[in-house]
Amino acid sequence: MTTLSIPQIHPGETSEKELRDFFEFLRFQSVSTDPSRHRFCQECANWVSNYLMTCGLDSEVRFTEGLPVVIAKNELRPDRPTVLVYGHYDVQPEDPLALWKNPPFEPHLENGVVYARGATDNKGQIFSHMLGMRRMISQSATLPLNVIFLIEGEEEIGSPHLADFLTANRDELQCDAVIVSDTGMVSLNRPTLTYGLRGIAALELKISGPVRDLHSGIFGGAVLNPLVALCKVIASLHDKEGRVTIPGFYEGIRKIQDWERQAWSTLPLNETEILKLTGSPKLWGESGYSPLERMWTRPTAEVNGIYGGYQGPGSKTIIPAEATAKLTFRLVPHQSPQKVLDAASDFIQTLCPSGCKIEITRGHMGEAYYLDPLGPLGQIATAALQAVNPDPAGTPALICEGGSVPIVADFKKILGADTILVGMALPDCRIHSPNENFPLALLDYGARLHRELLTRLASLR
Repeated sequence: MTTLSIPQIHPGETSEKELRDFFEFLRFQSVSTDPSRHRFCQECANWVSNYLMTCGLDSEVRFTEGLPVVIAKNELRPDRPTVLVYGHYDVQPEDPLALWKNPPFEPHLENGVVYARGATDNKGQIFSHMLGMRRMISQSATLPLNVIFLIEGEEEIGSPHLADFLTANRDELQCDAVIVSDTGMVSLNRPTLTYGLRGIAALELKISGPVRDLHSGIFGGAVLNPLVALCKVIASLHDKEGRVTIPGFYEGIRKIQDWERQAWSTLPLNETEILKLTGSPKLWGESGYSPLERMWTRPTAEVNGIYGGYQGPGSKTIIPAEATAKLTFRLVPHQSPQKVLDAASDFIQTLCPSGCKIEITRGHMGEAYYLDPLGPLGQIATAALQAVNPDPAGTPALICEGGSVPIVADFKKILGADTILVGMALPDCRIHSPNENFPLALLDYGARLHRELLTRLASLR
């Protein structure tokens, strides 16, 4: 057996057996968007449940209308606070496969970093929590509080069945706080608390014209081209200053505070670094705001895909019968996903020119989330992050994040519990992209952070 070299933030704890377990976890092709691989999702859920049992927890796989949920817990005592640890075992599709340097479901270790689909989203983080749990129980059979692990298999498709699962099992899953690590980390040596997440609202619009594709030479100039109409609609969603033009889009949203601007000005995520991470020739966005402000605390309208007409090699001279676009809106506190979709649908209808018809289909939604970083839970999280800080003289980074974890709002709404977001996704981790990666140093970091969080959260009551 080849001995693995294990670089770490904190020397000494991660064993080769633990790394083998991590790699085994990564090998499951648990792609929730692909029905042909749902059997791998089931197998992965079984593996997670079995692993949590070896950690010393009671664990079982629970079935939903979709993919299964894993629930594991220690003995729940009414005189102690309860913490729920959330993660997901499903992963994104690996496409485009040709851009991977190594097979995406065969973990590859290089310079202390493991490359695999799901390495950072979210198998690395949730495995570090399971690892921390195993170490805590092995060192002391009695935990200082009640712990529930909830690990689902549908996060990458919007968690369509988890809210119903939470509602049906509300009494069993009642908790004082939730821990989630499916967020970002400023750098390998800068522990990070994410106190805000943008919400999301998705829709698909289809513009139809003639009943079938037409010869563009014979009918061109006499029939409106649905692709041209679609492009005009999409181009009208922003003004020249980068602002979304949907009426009422910005009404009542949370304003950026002065202390936030000051805190973010010290972060390494400056314009140069963002250009490097994205590979874009120039940054763009709403006038009057910095790149971080645009990404973290301003709402957006994004076009995720446009399709219609001929897509093959060479040319095919047609006027297509229809054209389709997929849109998502990233939302901030005090924006209702439902109201945004209502306003967007009404506005898009007014943009549709005569000579065609438009059909709008609404997709998944999730509310924005905000936790006061200066409140009780924020202070507990900051103290735990400082305890595992590689630089004792430094301070944890306080950030918001542009992505969405819709289930966090459901934890608040259904369970009445706030969420501590302590991410381990580095800026260059390439989630949802080829060559997704996770530094092995973070396994030990995450395990120690898990222990620090639970120890401090035991004081909640």
